[in-house]
Amino acid sequence: MSDLARQTDAPRPKGLLRFWLPLEATWLMMAAEGPFLAAVIARLAAPKENLAAFGVVTSLAWIVEAPIVMMLSASNALCRDGAAYRKMRRFSFTLNALVTVVMAVLVTPPAFSFIARRAMGLPADVASLAGGSILFLVLWPGAIGYRRFYQGILIRDGRPHAVTWGTVVRLVTMAATGLLLALVLRLPGASVGAGALGVGVLAEAAASRLMARRSVRFLKRQRDEDSPFGSALTRAAIRKFYFPLALTSLLSFFINPMTTFFLARGRNPIESLAVLPVIVGLAFIFRTGGIALQEVVIARLDDDPRAKGRLARFSLRVGSLATLGLAAVVLTPLARLWYRGLSGLTPDLAAFAVLPGGLLVLLPFLEAFLSYQRGVLVKTGLTNPVGIAVGAQLAATVAVFAFGLAALRGPGALIVGPALTLGYIAGNALLYLLRGKRWPVRTPGPGPVLE
Repeated sequence: MSDLARQTDAPRPKGLLRFWLPLEATWLMMAAEGPFLAAVIARLAAPKENLAAFGVVTSLAWIVEAPIVMMLSASNALCRDGAAYRKMRRFSFTLNALVTVVMAVLVTPPAFSFIARRAMGLPADVASLAGGSILFLVLWPGAIGYRRFYQGILIRDGRPHAVTWGTVVRLVTMAATGLLLALVLRLPGASVGAGALGVGVLAEAAASRLMARRSVRFLKRQRDEDSPFGSALTRAAIRKFYFPLALTSLLSFFINPMTTFFLARGRNPIESLAVLPVIVGLAFIFRTGGIALQEVVIARLDDDPRAKGRLARFSLRVGSLATLGLAAVVLTPLARLWYRGLSGLTPDLAAFAVLPGGLLVLLPFLEAFLSYQRGVLVKTGLTNPVGIAVGAQLAATVAVFAFGLAALRGPGALIVGPALTLGYIAGNALLYLLRGKRWPVRTPGPGPVLE
């Protein structure tokens, strides 16, 4: 593997920055796709209805893909030799097939109609647009799992820049597909967004596999006895390690459709659903720095006792700067410029989005702290506390939504910020308690020893 992946000395701030920047660039580019597609949809016919439908479709797709999202962290932590690679690949591909089957069932008219109309209570026009556009995302979950498996191997090999190039391929393909669907085929806005996302992620999956060839060849040459880890990696051990992570991502992703569910039943439902992808997309841009930290912690936490402290300080700096950056947009006149000028919202929707967007300002800092804590636990093989903490996060978010929409007389969008923020605080607090007391962290070594 590369010299960076072989390093055992404590990571220094400049080294952490060089490792983190390509991953941050990757997440930034992925964050840009949401506002970009929202801006395209906002400029097509029936923008309110199509933006709302696009938000519904992506939320449902995220739920289906949730079980395979943590494959990035799992392959980063576990793929240490040929035996571990083959076992993890088999596990990953099986999981990819299962989520693809679930997605195929979901897009059938009876299943989708039940979810959209009965369970979510969507208006008929929004439900119809969503039902037509979700067909473009049938292969989305499996493609996400495939590329995240190989991206984890690239990161483990000290090649985060390769992950960035894969995302470049995704964005270029997505933009070209979106323009084709909108200008040539003249599909509804929600179908344009979903089609662009679906084709883009397929291209990224292929590019990730191609770029990972060198790293895979190295892994295959590694014998079990060359690693203190691979021979202990049984199928049962993989399941024990991964299922809490799958539960974590499933519960985390459930927050998005749950938000849609509550907004559909609150005041001003169409306006709230229309601005939701825009305000959440803007906050996500500034959350990306914290999200990227989890893989940095997993890859760079080692035996040196100084590593943990340096990674903690680096994470806090990233989170603080990200929250300040978001505040500089959503708490100033730049907010209206973003919502109206860049996102393409109508003047009334842009004005409607200002206050809900400002209430999301603390999320980037909380995301960075959460990612650091998760990274430490995943690196040391303690994944159960991660699942428990995200359960608390979801419970707190639901409680705030339920109380807020019952007591609030204003638009439902106003409760999104407080609900998500208090949820993150609850998850962080419980994870800190579990990590430090009930689930003492073992000294990080070459990887979690699973038996």
